[in-house]
Amino acid sequence: MGDFNLALVIVAIVMCVLVLIFNVYLLINYQHPDDVNQAYFPKVVVVFGLSIAAISILMLPADVANRQACHNAIYNGACTLTLPMKDLWLAIYIVDAILVFFFIPFAMFYYEGDQDKSVGNRIKSALLWVVMTAIVCALLLGILYGLVGKVDFTVRHLSSTAANFPSSWTGLSSAQPCLGASNHQCSAYAASASSETTWTMRATFPEYVVALATIVGSVLFSIFGGVGIACLPLGLIFSFIRRPKAVITRSQYIKEATELGKKAKELKKAADALHQEERSGSKGRKWRKNVKAVEKELLLLEEDVNALEEMYPQGEKAEASWAFTVLGYLAKLVLGVVGLIVSVAWVAHIIIYLLIDPPLSPFLNEVFIKLDHVWGLLGTAAFAFFCFYLLLAVIAGAMMLGLRLVFITIHPMKWGGTLMNSFLFNVGLILLCSISVIQFCATAFAYYAQATAAQEIFGHTLQSLRGIKYLYKYNVFQIAFVVLAGLTFVYYAIFGWRKRKPTGRFQLSS
Repeated sequence: MGDFNLALVIVAIVMCVLVLIFNVYLLINYQHPDDVNQAYFPKVVVVFGLSIAAISILMLPADVANRQACHNAIYNGACTLTLPMKDLWLAIYIVDAILVFFFIPFAMFYYEGDQDKSVGNRIKSALLWVVMTAIVCALLLGILYGLVGKVDFTVRHLSSTAANFPSSWTGLSSAQPCLGASNHQCSAYAASASSETTWTMRATFPEYVVALATIVGSVLFSIFGGVGIACLPLGLIFSFIRRPKAVITRSQYIKEATELGKKAKELKKAADALHQEERSGSKGRKWRKNVKAVEKELLLLEEDVNALEEMYPQGEKAEASWAFTVLGYLAKLVLGVVGLIVSVAWVAHIIIYLLIDPPLSPFLNEVFIKLDHVWGLLGTAAFAFFCFYLLLAVIAGAMMLGLRLVFITIHPMKWGGTLMNSFLFNVGLILLCSISVIQFCATAFAYYAQATAAQEIFGHTLQSLRGIKYLYKYNVFQIAFVVLAGLTFVYYAIFGWRKRKPTGRFQLSS
């Protein structure tokens, strides 16, 4: 047993190192050339934040494996040698909350500060905003924790009378489980409903911080995740349907390139005007609205340029480039079909296991358990895959809604062209939603993840917190998730196959 626990610790350390190396690789290849050899503090925050997000997702499968370490214990006290998962959960999510609400905003304020100011003034300005945020958050947390930071558990008082010790046990059976010929149920089992009462205790402050962070993340998760669980696979499939079928002629390329050049000039003129307004100090609501409009049009223009380059590859390796383009779209089709199966399985599992009371079937829980019987880590690996897929769906939904509705700042991730503020924004979103992804998975796979530390925090304490418990009692987030997923499926079925039409001549708000 001790050897198993040692192996689990070694695997955990190795995975943390691999996650860190991968995130450094991701940063190096995605960063914008303007950020090379500078902006070191935002880069440290990005790498650390991505590592925390990935580790938090991997901790749930690790929690299940940690539970199995003492599942078949042959001596008392074996479970004391396992990883302290509850303490690790609380630590990882306290760090998560600190990163999301303090370090990432500070790094963004510092990075986006006026470049004409000195480093000291930029630090002071960023600290001022962060300190104000910290004061507001501390007051809000303290007031809420003092007023409603309690856990209400419904308990039933059970009691029964005593009976003489029998001389024989032959009279006991499944039809007669209790002593006494007149009893068909034990007296304690048949307690009246009036014996129910509420047992109240105060939650620990770390658990309450995790709970409130989970609520904020759950709102974003139900919106972005519900949209993303549909748009992630369908976006890949319809991208294959809308793919360029053949290489265009040179005259068509020149015509399209000329139109894109005109639009690029308009965007440059608009960006110069906005830059002049920024220097003059007139950064009002209309200015921010125009900046978002320019960002959206620039992103659409880049998509048009990339599409044009696909339809008319140039250079000595044009034929090879076109072949890779065709293979890329075939890969999107395959990944889209696989993703669609996973998405349908997720939605079906939520309806069957979470929304119907009592559940019709454990569904995916049984699948993971059977996979574990085939090979010890196969079910855990499948479990981790479903959790990661849900996080990818959240990211896909955020990008889709940000582009369509523009109610959040667009920060697209581009290979070799991502600025640090875009990195920080996406890392903050991933961190905030990762808490809710874990809570959602702990609830959706409660049968498979039973008796784990995550189940104790997210399955019992969180769902019994005063004021918050009703959101989980009536499955508010799960219902919103399924409804938005259904609406997105309908949207793609009606409009997904259509190619995006040109937006016309670009104009700023007067």
